[in-house]
Amino acid sequence: MTNLDLYAKAEHLLGIEEATEALYDLYRLELQNYNVKTLLDVGCGRGGFMQRMISDGVTCKGIDLSAVMVAECKAKGLDAQCIEVKDVDKKFDAIVSIFDVLNFMDKEQLLLFLDSIADKLNDDGVFIADINTLYGFSDVAQGAISSESENEFLSIDALFENSQLHTKFTLFEKNSDGNYTKYQETIVQYFHKIEIFQKLTGLKLIQKQTFSLYDREDKTLLIFKKKKITLDATKVTKIYGKNCYNYNIN
Repeated sequence: MTNLDLYAKAEHLLGIEEATEALYDLYRLELQNYNVKTLLDVGCGRGGFMQRMISDGVTCKGIDLSAVMVAECKAKGLDAQCIEVKDVDKKFDAIVSIFDVLNFMDKEQLLLFLDSIADKLNDDGVFIADINTLYGFSDVAQGAISSESENEFLSIDALFENSQLHTKFTLFEKNSDGNYTKYQETIVQYFHKIEIFQKLTGLKLIQKQTFSLYDREDKTLLIFKKKKITLDATKVTKIYGKNCYNYNIN
């Protein structure tokens, strides 16, 4: 079992249903500002957001690196795959990554990921994602909590230092014989400064807003548009008998 699969297995014990619904509402509201007919949900989870967008008439596809999540999406009849963004074979009007998906990547992984996002967007496509603020990591996410149901016990211990949040999940699951099976994994998340998102090759950050999901200013919503590459038809020089043109990225 991977750390993401353990998260999927324990998610119902985290008490994040209200926060998830609030994020879905926020993303849905923002997407109304754009002409979105096709959407890719990266980190789609169990497909809750896709179901809402499908009800709005949008054609949706979801991808997630947790096979557990993808299997649940497929059981609901949703189009979902356990693949990375770079392996998606279509382009979309909009792409979303909901609930701090970007924080699960270090800087190098993040920049490669965002290049792939730009590649999978149609012209004028929009990408929306949320990230944890420094306050969200240090004052909200850090700490220890526990939760239990009749047959399960979950312990979470999170430590934030050196711009990284290390969260240890320990799940005890009761078996039919009365004994317990223990699962334990650590998930690492990374704090990213806004400056990283302002110098991208294929995406232009057009809007950012800090908001409160659990506590004051613990999240930032980022909205990007795909940059346009235009050809300046003015011939600027000749090199070895060939015309050379200016390319502008906007």
